[in-house]
Amino acid sequence: MYHPTQTKRNLIHWLLAPVLLLTVVARAQQQPPQDSLLQNPTLDKVVEYALTHQPQVQQALADQEITDRIIQGKLADWYPQLNFAANYQRNIDLQTSVIGGNPIKFGVNNTSSLQFTGTQTIFNRDVLLARSTASKVRIQASQNTSANKIDVVVNVTKAFYDVLATSQQIRVGQEDIIRLQRSLKDATAQYNAGVADKTDYKRATILLANAKATLKTNQEMLVYKQELLKTLMGYPVKGGLEIAYDTLQMEREIDLDTTQTLSYASHIDYKLMITQRELQEANVKYAWWGFIPSLNAFGAYFLNYQNNNFGELYNQRYPNSYVGATFSFPIFQGMKRVAKIQEQRWTLRKLDWTVKNLESNLSTEYTRSLAAYKSNLAAYLALKDNVELAREVYDVIQLQYKSGIRAYLDVTVAETDLRTARINYFNALYQVLASKIDVQRALGQINY
Repeated sequence: MYHPTQTKRNLIHWLLAPVLLLTVVARAQQQPPQDSLLQNPTLDKVVEYALTHQPQVQQALADQEITDRIIQGKLADWYPQLNFAANYQRNIDLQTSVIGGNPIKFGVNNTSSLQFTGTQTIFNRDVLLARSTASKVRIQASQNTSANKIDVVVNVTKAFYDVLATSQQIRVGQEDIIRLQRSLKDATAQYNAGVADKTDYKRATILLANAKATLKTNQEMLVYKQELLKTLMGYPVKGGLEIAYDTLQMEREIDLDTTQTLSYASHIDYKLMITQRELQEANVKYAWWGFIPSLNAFGAYFLNYQNNNFGELYNQRYPNSYVGATFSFPIFQGMKRVAKIQEQRWTLRKLDWTVKNLESNLSTEYTRSLAAYKSNLAAYLALKDNVELAREVYDVIQLQYKSGIRAYLDVTVAETDLRTARINYFNALYQVLASKIDVQRALGQINY
C-alpha cells in the first residue's frame, strides 16, 4: 500500500544524508589524528616528532620547494618560447584616399589572422646566471632547511631536559613532604610525651608548609614548560605529553670527547656563509657580463584572411612568415656597468670580512660551550657523591633525634641539605646534557 508519509520521510533522509556526512567529516578533521600523539615519548621520539610537525621546519621545506620552482621558471627561459594568437577585425568604415580626384577605398570589411610566433635565447646574461647558479641556490635552500632543523633539535632537546629537571624537583618535593610529615608526627609525639618543647614540631610545621609551597610552584612551572615543549615540537595543545626517561641511560650519555678540534667547514652557519659567498662571486661575473652582447632568434608564421562577406572570410588564406635574429649591445650607459661591477666587488669583500667574523664567533662559541660543559660535568660528579653523603647524614641524625641525642634543629639542617643535594644533582645532570648539545652544535656534529 502506498504511504505518502513514509515516502516523505525517506526523501528527507536522502536530503539530510550529505549534510550529516559533511558534519561528521568536519568534526573528524577538527580532532587530532591518533598518529599525531606520541605514546611513551622518549627524547628520540620527541625530536623525530618535532622534525615532522614543527611549523618552522615545514616552512623551511616549503621555502625549499618554492626555490626549486623559481629555478625551474628561470631555466625555462633557455627553451624556445612559442606563442599563438588569433584576431578578428570588422572595419565599419574603410580607409579612403583621393587619387586623381577620385575617392578610392582601401581594404575589406572583415579581416582575421592566426599568428604563430617563437623566440629562442641564444645568449643572455640573465639566463646564463640562472643556469650557473641553479645548483648553488638549491644547496643554499637545503642548508637553510638543515639550519632550521638543527635549531629545532637543539631547542627541543633543551626543553625536554628542562621538563625532566622540573619533574625531578616535583618528585623530590613529594618525597620530602612524606618525610616531613613523618618528622612532624615524631616531633609532635615527643612534645606530647614531654621529651621536647613545642619549637620542634613548629619548626616541622614550617618546613612542611614551605615544602608544599615549593611543590606547588614547581607543579605550575611544569605546566608552562610542558606547553613550551609542545610549542617547540608542533604538538597538539590539548594532547597529553608525559615524557619517558631513563636516568641511568642519561647518565651514560654525558661523556664527550673534549679534545676535539673545531672545524669551521662542519658548522651549518659556515656552510651557509660559504654558499652565499659563491653566489656573490656569480653576481660579480654577472656584472661583468653586462659588457657582452645578447643574441636572440625569432620567427613567425601568419595566416591572414580578408573578405567583405563574413561568411566567406575563411575561404581563402594569405600566409606570411619570417625569421630573424636580434643582436643587442649597449655601447654607453654613463659608467653604470663599471659602478655595478665595483658594487658587487665591494659586496664580495664585505662577505670575506663577514666570514672572518663568523670564524671568530664560532671559535668563541665553542670555547664557551666547552667551558660550560666541563664546569657542569665537574659539578655533576661532585653533587652525585653529595647525594649519598647527605642521605646518610640525614638518616643518622634522624635516628639520633629519636633517641634524644640530637636537637630537632640538626634534623632540619640535614633535611635541607638532603633536599638541596638531590635537586642540585638532577639539575646538574640535565645541565651537563644541555651543555653537551651546545658543544656538539658548535662542532657541527648535529646534522639533518
